[in-house]
Amino acid sequence: MVLTDTAGAMEPAVSFSAVRAASSTVAWVLDRRRQVPRTDAVLADSRLAAVTERLGRDLVKSAVVDAQQRVRDGAIEPEALVDEALAALPDEACSLRPVLNATGVLLHTNLGRAPLSEAAREAIQLASGTTDVELDLATGARGRRGRGAVAALARLVPDAGDVHIVNNGAAALVLAATALAAGREILIARGEMVEIGDGFRLPDLIMSTGARLREVGTTNRVTLADYAEAVGPDTGFVLKVHPSNFVVTGFTASVPVRELAGLAVPVVADIGSGLLRPHPLLPDEPDAATSLRDGAALVTASGDKLLGGPQAGLLLGRADLVRTLGRHPLARALRVDKLTLAAFEATLVGPRTPTDGALYADVGRLRARASALADALRGKGIDASTVDSEAAVGGGGAPGVRLASAAVSLPSSYAGTLRTGHPAVLGRIERERCLLDLRALPPDQDAVVLAAVLDAAGRS
Repeated sequence: MVLTDTAGAMEPAVSFSAVRAASSTVAWVLDRRRQVPRTDAVLADSRLAAVTERLGRDLVKSAVVDAQQRVRDGAIEPEALVDEALAALPDEACSLRPVLNATGVLLHTNLGRAPLSEAAREAIQLASGTTDVELDLATGARGRRGRGAVAALARLVPDAGDVHIVNNGAAALVLAATALAAGREILIARGEMVEIGDGFRLPDLIMSTGARLREVGTTNRVTLADYAEAVGPDTGFVLKVHPSNFVVTGFTASVPVRELAGLAVPVVADIGSGLLRPHPLLPDEPDAATSLRDGAALVTASGDKLLGGPQAGLLLGRADLVRTLGRHPLARALRVDKLTLAAFEATLVGPRTPTDGALYADVGRLRARASALADALRGKGIDASTVDSEAAVGGGGAPGVRLASAAVSLPSSYAGTLRTGHPAVLGRIERERCLLDLRALPPDQDAVVLAAVLDAAGRS
């Protein structure tokens, strides 16, 4: 190819120097490619072979391939390939990362709600192998699934004629609506037509079962007469829903379970947060035992909120109703796995849960812990101070209840750096400061928080 200038002279389209430069680049690329070790040779490295036993070949191979590409791109030297692959690998064959909850929200839905007790974690480890989850070892015959967890729950709530466990609170309500009211009406106060989170609304949930919702009363006021006038031959049950994530105040009226129990139809009480008995710190939070004594035919609740266990849905109440639910075909689809059953039983019979410990945390000790952390950080030149804070229960429990707490206050720039650290520390921004609230953190994690902040300061 040639170009003609205005004078008609002929010149090469590309200079010889450009050709030499291009040739040099091609040679460099080819040379880099020759230096990239073969994948099988890299995977045979003893360091990667050991990690492969723990994480699996596919995960390790993916990290190696990425590191090989970085060698080709000239980002790293060939001899650094194994170190690069090792650095990119996770600690576990799972994408979940541990997070220290310094938000002041005890049951943080985005963090998996209730942290499990050590007893529950050990139970999961035991259940991860083959177990007698559905086998009677004495007879060799099939046994009742999760009988230990079911028996433990029944012992703690003797007012229940029988109990059943499903995979979450919404599933408990769906099973009740399907088995007891499909094709019929469920009466509910208009002010209890709640959204349970992430766009899931109770009306949509109930109507998906084939039941029809019939609203009674107004948004802020409902009376017993409203329910009584709506009860008819097509009424499956009355649903009483605890508004667990909001509070309505002012000119309001609602009907308690003990009054609804006088109607000619069963009352299903969705108490939400999973308290089995009254809690002295949360007097306005409904509990299963009281609801049953007040006349609820069935109580539904969650296991991973104030109860402090794994995600589960609880159904407690009249024996005939619970048996009907347990025999329904949908119960099979909603049943819990052996890991959940093991953790749930250990939560019920084991020591105090982390959730309970956080609820009863002494404010004076929280301040002392925050002060010690702030002093240590200031000693390293970090702008840290101790501040009083307010924590919340969260997780759809005890709305409006504020718990006195203490926090370490840092510049707001620390929030993102801590959140992306190892381990991740999640605080909250308040008045342009990053607060690390200690109420949901046990004392043995203070040293981890201190190290995380120091690491964040070095990365900022």
